Amino acid sequence: MRQHNAYLPSALYTAEQTRCLDRTAVSEGVPGFRLMQRAAQSAFSALQARWPQLKKLTLLCGGGNNGGDGLVMAVLAVQQGMSVQVLTLGDDYAAGLQGEALEAWQLLCDEGVDTLPWQPDVRFSGELLVDAMLGTGLTGSVRGLYQQAIRRVNRCALPVLAVDIPSGLCADTGAVLGEAVIADLTVSFIGLKRGLLTHQAGGHVGELKFDSLRVAEAVYDQVPVSLFRTGPDDLRERLRPRARDAHKGSHGRVLVVGGDTGMGGAALIAAQAAARCGAGLITLATQAEHVTASLVRCPEVMVKPVRSGQDLLPLLENADVVVVGPGLGQRAWGDQLLQQVLKTSIPVVLDADALNMLCATPALQGLRQDHWILTPHPGEAGRLLDESVATLQADRFAAVNHLQQRYGGVVILKGPGTLVDDGEAQYLCSAGNPGMATGGMGDLLSGIIGALLAQGLSQSDAARLGVYLHATAADRCAARQGERGLLATDLLAELPMLLNGLDE
Repeated sequence: MRQHNAYLPSALYTAEQTRCLDRTAVSEGVPGFRLMQRAAQSAFSALQARWPQLKKLTLLCGGGNNGGDGLVMAVLAVQQGMSVQVLTLGDDYAAGLQGEALEAWQLLCDEGVDTLPWQPDVRFSGELLVDAMLGTGLTGSVRGLYQQAIRRVNRCALPVLAVDIPSGLCADTGAVLGEAVIADLTVSFIGLKRGLLTHQAGGHVGELKFDSLRVAEAVYDQVPVSLFRTGPDDLRERLRPRARDAHKGSHGRVLVVGGDTGMGGAALIAAQAAARCGAGLITLATQAEHVTASLVRCPEVMVKPVRSGQDLLPLLENADVVVVGPGLGQRAWGDQLLQQVLKTSIPVVLDADALNMLCATPALQGLRQDHWILTPHPGEAGRLLDESVATLQADRFAAVNHLQQRYGGVVILKGPGTLVDDGEAQYLCSAGNPGMATGGMGDLLSGIIGALLAQGLSQSDAARLGVYLHATAADRCAARQGERGLLATDLLAELPMLLNGLDE
């Protein structure tokens, strides 16, 4: 998903919240058809900016207000001297229109623009397709004419602009409802829909742009929201310059616990990430066989061999934050260490095998803590909730909230559009790329979060800013070297640049 993140707002909305914004704007004196005209103008301007040489458009228009946006776009295109093909979906199309969509139809007729009813064998005459079929009101799976049209659009080699949301994509969850348009550009209006930024949306939205349609700030004040997109401003606001008299003890002591036989690299990656993100002192508690390799790889990290939970006690007494789980394994060694860690009251970041043991170890089942951060990917989250990955992914926002309610603390649900839930609000990260689907990335994230906690950030801020740093560093790497072959350790050099504001 290519995004102009600098121009995307922070607040994210459900479909119903967006409709509430729309209704509130109308009640405050902005006619609904004027909002529709603004939306059409915004989408058409984005189209012209992206494809300035276009002369012919094909617009697929449904029977609701999303279709009305498309009808007004057709009028704008004709007024600009373009050739348009308007394909309408639905039996007796005009008779089913009402409200602003009916006004748009009348405007189209006044302009003398012809329309054609959708037929499966229709030939697209445009150089670009405008998807104005289905908006945010869709709940069930796409069927009938709309399913046919979406499949035809996706098989076509022409570029596609989606109006407000790609048809068939759920505005609330980012799930594909049977079939969904694969767009090159999506222009969203009034409230940025949360489903555009997570789950399956990345394969359908393309470049994402947003336009508030000049809705007054007072309108937004009347619709409460509890989901926010993390961005660079959040990082700048919460990471203050270091005091000139700072020393290594000023920035926290992180203990990384993990690295069972054959898995030492995972724990070392977490320790290196903590070092690169500014923690003052980092200690790695691991199997003895990994000590030499760890010291060679990163001499700044203090490496301690531990054989049992008892060996871990003096290290825990000197730690401000514990990261446990990378390469921990699920044998007796890892079980002892995890149970010792969970007896402490210091902040803990749980990742990987620590999460698996949390739901598999009888002594730990049902445990709830306020001082930990859980970092599951969908598979681990499914085990924690005892439900299938498919069920969990169907509504990631509900899933991360269920995890937080059951386990307490702060929960991160990783994946496209990673989510953070702190019990009061949710945060979404829209950065990141498919190159991150490699081993070690989760270990790196846990170390980043541990370092931010050690430097005094709250659990919520450490979690959401850690996710943002992780994803943005990956995007910077991918921009330079591509997505294939991206390694977790490639991100290490980017992290200090981002943390120190040297990324622009």
